[in-house]
Amino acid sequence: MKLSLGAPQYYWSRQTYFDFYEAMAATPVDIVYLGETVCSRRHELRLQDWIDIAELMRASGKEAVLSTQVLLESGVEVSTMHKVTAQTDWLVEAGDMGAVQRLASARRPFVGGLHLNIYNQPSLTWLASVGAVRWLAPLEMKHQDLAALIQNGPPGLQTEVFAYGRMPLAFSARCFTARHRNLPKDDCRFSCLDHPDGLMLKTRESEEFLVLNGIQTQSARVHNLIDELPRMQAMGVSAARISPQSQHMPEIIALFDAVRRGQLGGPEARAQLQPLMPEKGCNGYWHGRPGLEQVDSPVPATV
Repeated sequence: MKLSLGAPQYYWSRQTYFDFYEAMAATPVDIVYLGETVCSRRHELRLQDWIDIAELMRASGKEAVLSTQVLLESGVEVSTMHKVTAQTDWLVEAGDMGAVQRLASARRPFVGGLHLNIYNQPSLTWLASVGAVRWLAPLEMKHQDLAALIQNGPPGLQTEVFAYGRMPLAFSARCFTARHRNLPKDDCRFSCLDHPDGLMLKTRESEEFLVLNGIQTQSARVHNLIDELPRMQAMGVSAARISPQSQHMPEIIALFDAVRRGQLGGPEARAQLQPLMPEKGCNGYWHGRPGLEQVDSPVPATV
C-alpha cells in the first residue's frame, strides 16, 4: 500500500510552500497531490509554480498529481480548471464533476476526488468507465461498506482512503475567515495566511467544534486511521492519504510508513502520533459511528 500526501488545504506564504515541499521530497510518501483546491484568491503560487513542484517530486521518485478546485464560482476558476485538465504531462485529481467531464471528453485517465461523493457500485463503475484509475472513498463511508465496494468494484481501479488530517466537511460561497474579521469575501485581505492550520470555532461551552478555513469548514478533531493501515492493506486499499498540516509532517509520515511496513504496531503509532497533532484524534466514520468519536478496535484489525 502506498502513502499519498493530499493537496494543501490551508493558505501559506510562497516560501513556506517551497520549504514544505523541499522537506516532503525527502519523505517516504509515494504520491503527492498539488494545487489550490479551496479558494482561487489564494494565489501565492501560480499554476506554473505547482508544476515546478511537481517536477521536484518526480525527480525525487514520487508520483505527482495536479488537483483541481472543489467549488467553482467564477469564470476565472473555471478557466484555471480547464488549464489543469488540458495539460497532458501530469495525472489530474478531479475535484468536481466539471473536471470529470473535461477529462472524460479528452479520454484521459484521472483520479476521482473526495468530494465527488461516490457511495455505491453503479456510481463507481460509471466513474471507472469514463477514465478514473483511482478514487478517494468518502469520509463518511464505514470500512465494511468500503470493503464490499472494493471486492465488487471495477477490476484495476485503485482505492485511496483519507487516513489523516482535519476532515473537509463542506464548502460555501461565503468566506468564514473573512467574516470573522468583518471583511467582505472580495476584500478578505488574505486573512487565511494568519491561520496556517485553520481558525478554531468553539461552542459557548468552549468546546472545539469546527475549524474555519476560508470557504471551507473542517472538523475540529483530526481524522486519524494510522492503526487501521493493516486492515486497509487486507481490504485491498491502494493508498492512504495524509493531509498536510503546518508542522511535524516528516515525523507523521515516518510513523505511517513504519506501520505500513510492519515495523510499528498501530496502537503504539497512534500514541506516538497524538503529540504531533493539532487537536485530539477521531475515527468514528470509519467504524460507522459519529465522525468525532474515537473508537478503539477490540480485536486486531482485519477486514
